Amino acid sequence: MSEHAYKEFRRNYRNLAEELGGVGTVRIDAVRTSLREAEKIAHSAQGYEPTTIDFIRRCEDDDQALEIINFLEERGEIGSSHAQRLRVQLAERGLGSFGKRRKPGCYECGE
Repeated sequence: MSEHAYKEFRRNYRNLAEELGGVGTVRIDAVRTSLREAEKIAHSAQGYEPTTIDFIRRCEDDDQALEIINFLEERGEIGSSHAQRLRVQLAERGLGSFGKRRKPGCYECGE
């Protein structure tokens, strides 16, 4: 958006412009391609149960992520179509598209 267009947008929609880029704006870097994965994390009332994405977010590189995907597919914890979508996302968008890397102990610290 050009500077002129942004100024006009800001003049016409002041509150909306503040919400879109003001204090408290949250940047979204991750992509959830599976509704099942998203529902699993959102409705985990019985305690924390790691998802496939959680395991991938602990990986240091693409090779580790691919190994995790293959392992979970072999064990039958994810279906082949879901595994293929994860592989495509990894190849096309990279490891960062699954979210910020998680380090050991991150869940205890509230990260």
